[in-house]
Amino acid sequence: MTSDLWYKNAVIYSLDVETYMDSDGDGVGDFEGLVRRLDHIRALGIDTIWLAPLQPSPDRDDGYDITGHYGVSDRSSGDFVAFMHEARNRGMRVVADLVVNHTSNEHPWFQAARSDARSRTRRPFP
Repeated sequence: MTSDLWYKNAVIYSLDVETYMDSDGDGVGDFEGLVRRLDHIRALGIDTIWLAPLQPSPDRDDGYDITGHYGVSDRSSGDFVAFMHEARNRGMRVVADLVVNHTSNEHPWFQAARSDARSRTRRPFP
């Protein structure tokens, strides 16, 4: 039962991949850069990394304006799988921000609701 409560004693470090570490000099952080810093993060006593939103977004709200909840943004793309393996190899957990209550006006659901008053994605406020 206590293994389900791992987060109670976890040391969690929250970061935005885009702003953390740039590996290729393009000015945008990436997973390869993050992988390069995992040993440093682990040495600080961090055992869980909490990633800022990774979903596709026009990025007008620091990535919280989601245009698709099932993908990974091109801004954050890279070798996510390699990052996950490297974190696991170091005994680290990874938590990703899931922002289902933040939807961009560019999201297909939002667009459908705007275009048709009878759309099933449109709900009137009480």
